[in-house]
Amino acid sequence: MSDKENAVQTYLTTEELASRIHYDARTIRNRLKDSVLLEGVHYIRPFGGRKLLFLWEAIERDIGKASAAVSPRIPMANGGVAHG
Repeated sequence: MSDKENAVQTYLTTEELASRIHYDARTIRNRLKDSVLLEGVHYIRPFGGRKLLFLWEAIERDIGKASAAVSPRIPMANGGVAHG
């Protein structure tokens, strides 16, 4: 088996995700879902139902990407990073 087949996925309800990322569950449903949290990437609808299950590993992987794109980082000679 490959590492991908052995990978365990952590499924979270909207309320559990809200607790982990310190957002209101309503904000996740109304503002983040389908704009930065994408169906099939960051969440699924099990058995085609209304309930959402969020994929923690995908969210954790992508959570900082939007801010990195908005606020570019400039590498410095000493190895540090300047936030532009």
